[in-house]
Parts: sequence; C-alpha cells; structure tokens
Amino acid sequence: MATAFGSDDDPSSRIASSGPTDDGSMSPIARCDSRKPCASQHLRRTLKKRSPANRKEEEMGLTRLMGRKSPMVWVLWATLLAALGRNAILGEDPRDRGEAAITAEEIRAHVRFLASDDLRGRAAGTEGADRAARYIAEAFRTYGLKPVGDGGTFEQRFTFVARITPGPMNRLRMKTREGERDFALGRDFLPLAFSSSGTVEGEVVFVGYGISAPELGYDDYADLEVSGKILLILQGGPDGHDPHGRFHAHRAPQRKIATAREKGARGVIFIATEEKAEDDRLAALGYDHMFGDAGLPVLLLGRAAAAELMRAAGADLAERERAPASTPTPRAFTLSGVRLIGYADVRKETRQTANVVGLLEGNDPVLKDEVIVIGAHYDHLGLGGEHSLAPDKIGEVHNGADDNASGVAGLLELAQALAAVRSSLRRSILFIAFSAEELGLLGSNHYVKHPILPLERTVAMLNFDMIGRLRESGVIVYGVGTSPVWASALQRANEAVRLNLRIRDDGVGPSDHTSFYLRGIPVLRFFTGVHEDYHKPSDDAEKITAEGTERIISLAYALVRELDRQPTRPAFVRVREERREAVASGFRVYIGTIPDYAESTDGVKIAGVRPGSPAEKAGLQVGDVILRVGSREIRNVYDYTYALQELKAGEEVEVLVLRRGERLLLKVIPERRRAF
Repeated sequence: MATAFGSDDDPSSRIASSGPTDDGSMSPIARCDSRKPCASQHLRRTLKKRSPANRKEEEMGLTRLMGRKSPMVWVLWATLLAALGRNAILGEDPRDRGEAAITAEEIRAHVRFLASDDLRGRAAGTEGADRAARYIAEAFRTYGLKPVGDGGTFEQRFTFVARITPGPMNRLRMKTREGERDFALGRDFLPLAFSSSGTVEGEVVFVGYGISAPELGYDDYADLEVSGKILLILQGGPDGHDPHGRFHAHRAPQRKIATAREKGARGVIFIATEEKAEDDRLAALGYDHMFGDAGLPVLLLGRAAAAELMRAAGADLAERERAPASTPTPRAFTLSGVRLIGYADVRKETRQTANVVGLLEGNDPVLKDEVIVIGAHYDHLGLGGEHSLAPDKIGEVHNGADDNASGVAGLLELAQALAAVRSSLRRSILFIAFSAEELGLLGSNHYVKHPILPLERTVAMLNFDMIGRLRESGVIVYGVGTSPVWASALQRANEAVRLNLRIRDDGVGPSDHTSFYLRGIPVLRFFTGVHEDYHKPSDDAEKITAEGTERIISLAYALVRELDRQPTRPAFVRVREERREAVASGFRVYIGTIPDYAESTDGVKIAGVRPGSPAEKAGLQVGDVILRVGSREIRNVYDYTYALQELKAGEEVEVLVLRRGERLLLKVIPERRRAF
C-alpha cells in the first residue's frame, strides 16, 4: 500500500522527501521551492551567521555529504537542519538545546522514510531492513554518536533462522493391495515447518480432528490403539474454525501433534478440511517462525491426495468428515490394507541481520563507566506472513509505521537531543535499534547474551515500541515497578509535558525491554496502545500523531536527564506478576515461569521466574530446561503452553528439569489466576 509523503499544507512534506534517489534521479527535496528554501539553502543561510573559517569548513562538509546519492543522507540532513533553522529564524527557543531538538516535523520525516513502501515492510534479514539499518546508522553518525559495533561500525550482526524450506529428500509413497502410488512434493504433500526430519513408515489410522478433550466429553482417540501408527488428522475442530468455539484451545496443530506424540504415533499427516478446501494450496504452506522440533515427522496432504488415500481403504473422506460430532468416536478408523512409506526433510535457512548501536560517552570520571540503554526495534513483518492480522492481504507491504517506525523515530530524536548536551552528560548512553524483535525478541536477546558494554554496569533500559498513536487515554508506561525511583521520576519529568500516564509495574512484556529486565536491569517501556491497524498493511505513516510522539520523547528526555544527574544508580526490583484472568487463552492457573523464546533446543529454557510464584517456591531457577510437566514430554514452547493449560489449581504436578547437566524432579503446586 502506497504511503503519502506529505500534503501541500504540511510543511514537513518538503523535509521528509528524499534527495537523489538510488538511480541518480532527483526527488522533491532536491527541487528547491521558491516559496520556501530547500534544506541545503536553509543550512547555507544559517552558516552565513558563523565565522568565515567555520562557515567554510562546514560548507565543504555539506557539499561532500550532499554529493552522495543516498536518499537516507538527504532525509537525515533535512531533519537535522529543521531544528537549526528554527532557532536561526525564530530566535532562541525557551527550552534547552536538547529538548528543542525534538520536533514533530522530524518525527514525521523519519516515519515516512522507514514506513515507506520502498522498504518493503523491513522484515529482518531483507534488503528493506538493511536499508533501515543504514538509515539509522547514518543518523547516529550525523549526531556524532560513537560506533561501538563490530569492527568499529554501528552494527552488531547476528544470524537467525529466517524460514524452513523442504529439502530434496522428501518423498511419500502409498502401498495398497492394488499396487503403489508416489505422491508429488509440492503438489500432493509438503512437510510442515516444525516437522522433524526422518522416516515415516507404517499403518495409517484416521483419527478425525485428533482432539482428546475428556473435559468436553469428546475424544477422537477413544478405544483406539495408535502407537507406532501414522495418523491422518483433519485441520480445525468439530465446531469448525470458530475462534470462540468450545474447541478453540484444542484446534492448534501443535497441540494435536503433542497429543499424537503422547499417544505414541510414528508420524502425523494433516488434511485440509472441506470448509478450507479452497485454501488447500500447498505452495502457500505457511512456514512459520516456531522452530522447535515436533519430535516426529509432520506432513500436510492435499485434499485430493487424502481422498485417494481414503478410497484405497474403502472410505469416503467427505462422509467421514461430516459424521456427527455427538457420537463417541465419530470418524476414527484404521485404513485397512493401506501403508505409507516416506521421508520428511526440512532445512533451516539462516540469514544475517544487525542491531544498530551508537554511544554517547559520559564525562564524569567515575560515572561514565555506567550506561543507560535506550532502545527501539526497527524490523516489522515485511509482506505479512504468520504474524499478520490481515491474512487476506498476505503479500502486501506491511509498513509498520506505528510498529515500530514511530519508536525508531523517537529513538533518533532522543539521540539527537542528548547529543546536543553531550558535554553535560555524566553517564554514557547507548542507543540500540534492535532487529528481529517480531521473531521473538531475537535482537535484544542477542545483545544481552553478547553485550557491547557490561550488563553489570547497565543502570537502566528505556524502550520505545509503538508510540505513534497518542490519544486522550494517554501513554502506557510498563516497568514502573522494576525500580523504586521510577514513579517519582516519571512524575517530575511529566510536569512540563502533562501526559496522561497509565502506569504498569510489570517488567515483562512482548518487547525488547523484557530481555534486560530478565538480566536484573530496571526497565521502562513506552506504548500508546494497540489499534485496528496493528500488524496490518494499513499501519501507514499518515496515521501517526507526530505531535504526541514528540511529547513522549520530551518526557523521556527529561527522565534521562534526571537519571543521569543522580549520584547513584536506580535499584532493581523483581516484580510480582500482575495476575489476570485469561480464560480465553485457556490459562486458568499459573506457575510463574518466563520461557526463553529464542531457544530452540529440546525442552524449554527458563529465562525468568516470578518472585513468590509457585515456580519459585518449587525451586525452579533461571537457566533450567523443562523436559516434562506431569506425563507430558516438553520439546518446545507449544508443548509447554498446552501442558500448562491442562494443570489445575492446587493439584501438585511433577516437573522434570535439566540444570547444569543434571536432571532434577521438582514438585509445583499451580495457583489460580486472580481476576482484576
């Protein structure tokens, strides 16, 4: 979806557009308007007021910079000069130099570039994300930040799994009394992204929807012995695909796989339901970023191939599918005389991406060794994919103006503002634009595991994620309970800005501050709330309320200045979970663990344990790898999620963990979630 670059009555439209394009042509910023000077003219007029020597040096630097063909350079210089020009023309700003550098015009300019269609949604590991990273690095360089990344650059690079692709060894053959039939990869079947690689061979059992829910009076496995068998499972559930249906919590393929594995199945083959037959396009398999291993081969079989398989056993797929759900075992049966032989081959495709890091060094001989981290993630969803909330628009650019071009714009404004007062800074300030946040906080997780500056000297972390839609309801600030200083410091910083602050204590949430909180660092996350454009192509630049973002960054600027002036670092507090009712998600109880979503080894590694929680009382520790909950084997986060959903408050459950190479059996008593 095209992004508007400003209207005629919007003065920022003349600042936000780029200069020379990648092909050497000139975009609007290079065509100076007779009514208003373009950026380069504006700077030259400002320079005339300076000494001849300084003016000559700066003009030469400007000429060299403007001679480059990177549009990012033009945008950055235009936004930087907006603040310079304002003071030169209108006189001295009553605010200090740093705060005066924060403007809505510059925020719009940054968002328009980062959320433009040209960057193709900034998916981690793509050219669009790389262009965004270069833009941010150029801004850091322009503001005078020190490159502290790999090899003296602004980049901290890391590798991640971008997607799963089918390997060359995939095959599937049906053997019947009449002969053999080879199914074609891509046309008839594909391995699923979370499949294990390996041989799949054996008798075939059709188990309907593959749901075992005794609490609902429904069990597709009733009176069936499926150990060592290949299971045919319909997608969806007895109530179709209704997101509010009673079987909603049981319909996820990962849960069905976990149940099949628990029953001893050798492999699983999913079939598209009749309701979804029009979506039975194997080329659009839906590889996702859940890279845990299912523990057995898992395939998707096209509906035509599945019907052929059923006919070979004398059964009709549509008839079995339409069997009434009220019968005890409405659909299940063994495909007599049918045997499948095959191999699932899945390959992980890795890519590189980078966090962008820039440092403002402090001046106090002692406190300069302490660092305040300020972060925002710059990646988004690219052309959609599994995380898009507009599944009918997969393939369209998801621009991510609010999520999270707005946060990056705020990060850049704060970097520029603090750079303007660098001589007065006592502590060092590290600015990080994180990548791969949308894939599970991968960028921030990588940083805390490979910190550029020691974590023990990191005194606080501020995170901007979705700060572009300020409304009357105000800005939500998470993490206030992670240090006793935050509440009063926020109140003082807000005296001039007068925002409606909606305070939340918890330091854990779906954004990069969580990675720092779990390492014992006080955190704050600023957030203006979810909206109807979240994770959709309609999250465009023109919907950003830049004036609201300016106010949020002005608040953050005052907060950082106060934090920097304090003689001692803020104390860290581990926050007790704000437990809330979560019946819709299936979580009626809680035990208080925080999984490490970046891990993909067998089992689930624990990144955090809530203070006072059942997990802490039972002795679970950070770094433990959970291998089993009750009788359910845990191989990935999905297994763990479904195991927790089955627990009951007050009923003790055994949890097997791996701790520093030793297996320990702990006993946990889950607690009921409190309503709020």
